[in-house]
Formats: sequence, structure tokens, C-alpha cells
Amino acid sequence: MPITEADFGSALPIDGYGPGFFRVGGVVWRGGVVVHAEGVTSWGGYDDLAPLVELADKVDLLFVGTGAEIAFLPKPFVAALDAVGMMCEPMASPSAARSYNVLLSEGRAVATALLPMPDPAA
Repeated sequence: MPITEADFGSALPIDGYGPGFFRVGGVVWRGGVVVHAEGVTSWGGYDDLAPLVELADKVDLLFVGTGAEIAFLPKPFVAALDAVGMMCEPMASPSAARSYNVLLSEGRAVATALLPMPDPAA
């Protein structure tokens, strides 16, 4: 079976991640980020709903990267997204980044909000 490289077109894939950062479209972002096909922005965590609500009519699914481990999402966070018709799926941040890239390469309307991985040396 031949292996083909994913085609993201003009959309922004997540190129990598590490302790405290994500690399999106070749640019390193420190801290949490919201990534979608058209852009990336800093994200302050569960209380920072504005950049997510702005995407409500543009995406079908939001992956929420909860850091190194999967965690329950705060009920007010889920309720606020549900109120604008946005379905969210919690995952560990590495899994959310990979899932975002797969669906993005398929041309799906998807976004991800990622909390950074901790620095193991800290």
C-alpha cells in the first residue's frame, strides 16, 4: 500500500508540540491555542470562550485538548458551547492535535482548543 502525504491545502495543520508549546503551520505558539483551518490564536483555557464561540457557525466539531491526560470538561464550558450549537470532544492534547490533523486533511470543518503539555523538568 503506498503512503501518501496528507494534503491540507491552504489550511493550517499542527506540526508539533512539546512542553508549553505548539507548532502550527511552522510557527511556534506558547501556551494554549485555538486552531482551525483559517487561523490560530492564543487560548486562555476554559474561561476563555470568545475564540470558540466565534467558530460556532464555521466548524462541526471542536476537539478540546486537556493537557497530558484526558480530563472531564467543566460543565459551564460544555454548556456554553452547547448553547451555540458546538459539539466538543475532550482528549489529551496530543490526541486532539492528531485527530484535528486527520479530519482537516479530509476537508472536514473542525477546530481544536489545546491546553499545553507540562514541562517535565518543572
